[in-house]
Amino acid sequence: MTLKNDRFLRALRREPVDRTPVWLMRQAGRYLPEYRATRQRAGSFLAMAQNPEIACEITLQPLARFDLDAAILFSDILTVPDAMGLGLYFVEGEGPKFRSPVRDAAAISRLAVPDMETELRYVMDAVRLIRRELDGRVPLIGFSGSPWTLACYMVEGGGSENFATIKALALNDPAALHALLSVNTDAVIAYLSAQRAAGAQALQVFDTWGGALSPAMYREFSLPYLTRIARELERGIEPPRQGGEDAEHTPLIVFGKGNAPYLEELAASGAEALGVDWLVELSEAARRTQGKVALQGNLDPTMLYGSPDAIRTQVRNALDSYAAGNGGSRDGHVFNLGHGMSPDMNPEHVAVLVEEVHAHSAR
Repeated sequence: MTLKNDRFLRALRREPVDRTPVWLMRQAGRYLPEYRATRQRAGSFLAMAQNPEIACEITLQPLARFDLDAAILFSDILTVPDAMGLGLYFVEGEGPKFRSPVRDAAAISRLAVPDMETELRYVMDAVRLIRRELDGRVPLIGFSGSPWTLACYMVEGGGSENFATIKALALNDPAALHALLSVNTDAVIAYLSAQRAAGAQALQVFDTWGGALSPAMYREFSLPYLTRIARELERGIEPPRQGGEDAEHTPLIVFGKGNAPYLEELAASGAEALGVDWLVELSEAARRTQGKVALQGNLDPTMLYGSPDAIRTQVRNALDSYAAGNGGSRDGHVFNLGHGMSPDMNPEHVAVLVEEVHAHSAR
């Protein structure tokens, strides 16, 4: 199927585009009244994520409002550990939790990679349905949590302020943690491969909690596993530059909060693109990665609380910062936030952001 809008995929290949593509992390979420209405009808987050028809409906909601250049599958990073038998549930106001966290070598040894077309078939069915409903309008992004980020939830049993339990495991039994990260990596590769086979046209790994690690621990417990994913995940043959759309190639974006200290190492991982947060200037990120990867980001999401004029200024600054570090060229940049949107953000401000990205970056 020929894409009607392939800016996003071309930018990930660092090819020229007519304007910088834009999509937003959590673009389908609680800030949209239509999402809240769907959630009320469905009854719970899990009921939505595990129903392919509802997941499709939610994925498409922001595209009906905004001129976005990509859709991202509506799901959750914790579907994989849930399928491993940890018992995912959500507590209002507290977020995700697991009934059976894994905290020692014995529990970790019992984990296995789920079967993607049985335990996680609802995700693959959602990908297939969304691709059909998109009908080539924009590309579809599939995603997974990183091995380290998944491990944080699996060991802590939910969110954490200081990750004391998993860091204690890293210090006291590093072999057990490496065993957990290894099975998580196998599962992530299988999960992303299945999404690709079902129709995802780009893939993103969320290393949300990589920035919680010291540099030495990051290089031991996160970076090697991200690199393994980038090098072992089958993505098809890289199309030639200026080659237009190639449905056989599925680029990988590695996103991490707090990943600025490791940009050079991540750029050498084999991923096609890096997502960066707002704690590094895009000009610096572009200079340090030297055109080896596309860059995605990196507006601070709280800028959306500003006035429309303030948002336009911040958007222009981010776009110009990337170009300044990339020899004056805007190619190879996907505009995004440095993290996901919050439920109390104004959809009208999101519209301003999307419009300004396209207007200011028009070649």
